[in-house]
Amino acid sequence: MLPVVSYQIADSIDVKSFKNIFSEGITHYDADELFYKMGPESYVYVFKYGVVCFLNADEGTCKGFLDRITPYCKYPFEHPLTEEFQIETNAKENKFGYNTIEIINADTETLRLIMLNVSQSVALDYFSDQTNALLEETNSQTLLLERKGRLSLSGKSLKKYIGRTLNLKNRISENLYIFDSPPETWEDENLNKIDLGLKRTFDLQERFRDVKEGLEIIRENLELFKDLLQYRNSTVLEWIIIILVSAEVVNILIEKIFKF
Repeated sequence: MLPVVSYQIADSIDVKSFKNIFSEGITHYDADELFYKMGPESYVYVFKYGVVCFLNADEGTCKGFLDRITPYCKYPFEHPLTEEFQIETNAKENKFGYNTIEIINADTETLRLIMLNVSQSVALDYFSDQTNALLEETNSQTLLLERKGRLSLSGKSLKKYIGRTLNLKNRISENLYIFDSPPETWEDENLNKIDLGLKRTFDLQERFRDVKEGLEIIRENLELFKDLLQYRNSTVLEWIIIILVSAEVVNILIEKIFKF
């Protein structure tokens, strides 16, 4: 059995800078990812969206590599998210199980594809956690609106909340490609079948759809909050104008009274 462990360690990783100082063993790279061969059937996969995946690497190797890459991380996590998987090689047929896969041929492209899907899964866990946190905050405001007919958010707080939501949506949009099938699967029927099977095993498409739907709900609520805040501000402005006009009228009346 070959163990696979994937870590979401940060919001993002500067793969270009890391490659410049750690290039030994690279067998595949582009602007978004680095793939290293560390030894016989031992690999490390680095993704710009903050994930590092190890295949058949001992604990010391994993810790040493993570320590080395941490300075190239943006907003590193104190407690990384993890996803574990097992690969059984030399099987009679490709077969998918709970957190396991049996494969006929353990060639590099097949192993890399498996590591990619495990990494996509842990990335989705991170995006789901972030989306759920925003949904909880949104729900607390809509509950307050239902009970008391008002929001507790000030203008500044609402702007910060909108900023957090937009930042999350932008990060997901920037990394939409990670949930697509890699080009290699378009030309290799066996890799394509493994890719589709892994996506079903990890429920990648359904989980990704849940994240998108959650963000859409948040967006709709933000539009409502913004409209309510604008109405509240316009009402305050109207009262200020009324008070100023009233004060001017009173002042004119007082002047006329004293003239008599």
